[in-house]
Amino acid sequence: MGTDRNGADRKLAIVGLGYVGLPLAIAFVEAGLAVEGIDASEARVAELREGRSPIDDVSDDRLAGALASGLSVSGTGDADVAAAAAIVVCVPTPISEAKDPDLEPVLAAAGLIAQRLRRGQLVILQSTTYPGTTSGPFRRELERSGLVAGRDFDLAFAPERVNPGDPASASRDIPRLVGGLTPAGTSRAAALLGHINNRVIGLSSPDAAELAKLLENVFRNVNIALVNQLALLCERMGLDVWEIIDAAATKPFGFMPFRPGPGVGGHCIPVDPYYLSWRARQFDFVDRFVELAGDINLAMPRHVVDLVAEALNDRSRAVRGSRVAVIGVAFKPNVRDPRNSPAADVIALLRDRGAIVQYHDPHVPTFVDGGGVQATSQSLVELLAGADAVVVLTAHRAVDWKAVQERAQLIVDTVGVTRDWALAPRQVLRLGAGWVPTVGEPSLAEPGTVRAGPAATIG
Repeated sequence: MGTDRNGADRKLAIVGLGYVGLPLAIAFVEAGLAVEGIDASEARVAELREGRSPIDDVSDDRLAGALASGLSVSGTGDADVAAAAAIVVCVPTPISEAKDPDLEPVLAAAGLIAQRLRRGQLVILQSTTYPGTTSGPFRRELERSGLVAGRDFDLAFAPERVNPGDPASASRDIPRLVGGLTPAGTSRAAALLGHINNRVIGLSSPDAAELAKLLENVFRNVNIALVNQLALLCERMGLDVWEIIDAAATKPFGFMPFRPGPGVGGHCIPVDPYYLSWRARQFDFVDRFVELAGDINLAMPRHVVDLVAEALNDRSRAVRGSRVAVIGVAFKPNVRDPRNSPAADVIALLRDRGAIVQYHDPHVPTFVDGGGVQATSQSLVELLAGADAVVVLTAHRAVDWKAVQERAQLIVDTVGVTRDWALAPRQVLRLGAGWVPTVGEPSLAEPGTVRAGPAATIG
């Protein structure tokens, strides 16, 4: 059932139709396979059935084409996973308030599959998680069916490599990793992924594939923490961290540039280090390096608020009672996803200090801050008109930056968007650089000298 005469898996069920599951389902349909997409959210199911894509990287037209070519969408109550040859799980893996792994969505998906699991099926977990999840709690939940993984059905872990806002990250050219419970399971999962990826790399076990995925994201978190820490040092030294990073990036080997910012956000980078550190403690190993990086990035929103206070103080204003305009609340540029965005903490902390905060984001119409306060995106013109200070947290292309440059008298720039602007004196206080001097204005670090502008791009 669900296989062709050569034994190839041709019918899939994909559990979870978010930023990973939906593009995956459509990619398999476009490769000629039949896919049942399953989601626990009734609103998500209804939205997809109507042909409306909830994510940036899938257009409504592409979704409509998939629905006409072999994609069906079901809720968990009417899903027919028994009809599929292979089942792929793409559900969230959040953390608890104590920053421990929360496997509830993963185990709920496994429980749904276990009710209908049959011999000969392949189950693949894609949700980013700690080493030992697939072969441990996920496997145990599946085996409540009475079937045994590696004997009665194949089980593997194949991490996603999606970069939201970058459709190319879902292309065939991105290599994929997979580790099965058995060599046969690895080969079978690799053959399935070979329909949509040109290169599939088999690993020795699900644990190895799980740790490889965590390494990818922890690497980013640690390096972001490094440049955030360097940005704080540069502020004290009167140097420009943006100039320094650009200068170091001219080295064609042995260096990879990362940029500072107001913190980290999204589905992976703020979460995955805690999956690794939690698992490490189970082996009596405290990963201080990873935990420290997480702490540095978590502290950045508070530093941003301190910069806002410094900027307002320069105008002889207190934070309390000031009107602060925030530009960008999505966790990264050019996406509509606000999950774990540092803007949530920045806005909540500003409100705690008595500021009147409003925001503009062309991609996020409503936003809930870290204090649970919901707000609606304002028009940029109205936002700038009444602002005592403007805080740039996300540099969306769709923002009218020329209007910000011309109308905002006081800007706290946390992402370097103002680097090429012509500025009025003390118009911009930039994270990692301090007050930005205009051409010919003395540097704050060394009176009588002029700070160099942004490094030229070297092609």
